[in-house]
Amino acid sequence: MTSKPHLAIVGAGVIGLAVAWRAAAAGHRVTVFDPDPARGASWVAGGMLAPVTEAWPGEEDVLELGEESLRRWPAFAAALAADGFDPGLSYAGTVVAAFDHADSEQLRILGEYLRDLGREATYVTGRELRRTESGLSGAVRGGLVVPGDLAVDNRRLLDALLGAARRHGAELVTEAAEDVTGRTVRTASGERRFDAVVLAAGAWSGRLAPELAGHVRPLKGEILRLRARRTTLPPPERTVRAFVEGRPVYLVPRANGELVLGATQYEAGFDLAPTARGVRELLEGAERIFPAVAEYELTETRAGLRSASADNLPYLGELDSGVLAATGHHRNGLLLAPVTADAVLALLAEAPPPPGAAAAHPDRIRSEERV
Repeated sequence: MTSKPHLAIVGAGVIGLAVAWRAAAAGHRVTVFDPDPARGASWVAGGMLAPVTEAWPGEEDVLELGEESLRRWPAFAAALAADGFDPGLSYAGTVVAAFDHADSEQLRILGEYLRDLGREATYVTGRELRRTESGLSGAVRGGLVVPGDLAVDNRRLLDALLGAARRHGAELVTEAAEDVTGRTVRTASGERRFDAVVLAAGAWSGRLAPELAGHVRPLKGEILRLRARRTTLPPPERTVRAFVEGRPVYLVPRANGELVLGATQYEAGFDLAPTARGVRELLEGAERIFPAVAEYELTETRAGLRSASADNLPYLGELDSGVLAATGHHRNGLLLAPVTADAVLALLAEAPPPPGAAAAHPDRIRSEERV
């Protein structure tokens, strides 16, 4: 492989665009294939960059990779801003609220686990949590304060990555890839051959690479967008994650009084229609944690498809000669964009991968198949 190969990227969500921008900026010729660039699951995301509050015992590799990427996020955002595209990174941190006693016990377990790993996550009472976020319900039993988590405006980020990739010369082909065979990408218009192909097609990756069939699957998730009104409390200052009778919900503030509320998660194939049940669950859960949301204006309902793997780790590495996987990021696509882009560039340069990325190599598929 030459030092600066002509690179095809299949998929223009946050992962594909992050790779496209960094690769084009490094001097690679880049062609991106996507019929609807800068949309898809990334457009529907909440924007949380929260490896600590997403962590759970048994997923140490997921946490390690997430924290490595979180450390890279400030420089990643600063480089985008230096290119003229500010992604809207927030350093406000996260609180995690527990609605009832069982939810509270779950958070205590999570807090103890994180402290054992040396992570900063402090369990506080409901009263103390309301001092941090005054709009929280009086019914909240307690929660965690996690100052190190970040957040980003996902739609602003996507527009920034698309603009930066184009500025550095990336070519955008608004056609769907129908097949990826070796270094060849086939669309309805014909075939094009490249020096290397990066498969970043999210939930659709398993349909394009036989090696990933059955290992990357779609997980449906609905989100709502709301806006505070003149007579209501403003959105919380920080990202609020919560457990309400065991069900997760999150509220992520945006500029101009907007609030992103999510997210359901269930198996529904490639169905992209929001459901009344999903909308109801999100609104009921959010209102029990942050009551003012009941009077907000509901401005958008939408569903997206996360690309899930069996162990919640993405697949980062060579699938076949010249075909690199960058998919299966589950709910952490935005978080893992910097480390994924750096991992792909390291592969192209035949350099060591970033810390934590080796555990995400697709070679583990063979172990999954033996289970």
